Amino acid sequence: MGIAQNKKAFHDYFVEQKFEAGIALEGWEVKAIRAGRIQLKEAYVIVRNSEIYLIGCHISPLSSTSTHFQADPVRTRKLLLHTEEINRLIGSVERAGYTLLPLEMHYTRGRIKLEIGLAKGK
Repeated sequence: MGIAQNKKAFHDYFVEQKFEAGIALEGWEVKAIRAGRIQLKEAYVIVRNSEIYLIGCHISPLSSTSTHFQADPVRTRKLLLHTEEINRLIGSVERAGYTLLPLEMHYTRGRIKLEIGLAKGK
């Protein structure tokens, strides 16, 4: 069951391999995602300090979010992958010139997961 899709990624890139990653989210973000208030269209994935991050993903806060907490809808979110997968992705991006793209956000066994793609430009 998909929550959000990045259809633009398939139009602009050839996706060669897909990986499923967890996302480090805050409580208000989980509630907003379950309400369908997410957009992956302008998002991208980068490698920084041997870790992988999702940048530019817009999650609109719900109106019921606490007033004393300032929600950042486009904050950088860390992606959770196994070390072997991270090393493989880093090698592909740095040596072979691939790009990492967010493809789809979905539920897997009740958890929110992000499918990222290893892609080359058209």
